[in-house]
Amino acid sequence: QVQLVESGGGLVQPGGSLRLSCAASGLIFSFSRYAMSWYRQAPGKERELVALVISAGGSTRYADSVKGRFTISRDNAKKTVYLQMNSLKPEDTAVYYCHASAYGMDHWGKGTLVTVSS
Repeated sequence: QVQLVESGGGLVQPGGSLRLSCAASGLIFSFSRYAMSWYRQAPGKERELVALVISAGGSTRYADSVKGRFTISRDNAKKTVYLQMNSLKPEDTAVYYCHASAYGMDHWGKGTLVTVSS
């Protein structure tokens, strides 16, 4: 059974930082073959892609709204993907979801809540 377990969410003040982690288990293929992404969904809004790190070469892509503030990285040995979030803004408040994709197969985590508020 595939599991993606997110952690690291919480309440932070504007301008602060958080580091999200997503640990994968039960994957059919080697973790390194999966494109790993972070999505987020704010109240009343659709889920949106925040950051992506592809399987080969580790190339990354970011939503324009988080470029220069967020960094996605992966540790294939630990089967874990991270999202370092700096200079957080109230509009970053959302549930953040981990996503794994390979060979047409998609898996989602249950999400972790990030609240940016003073």
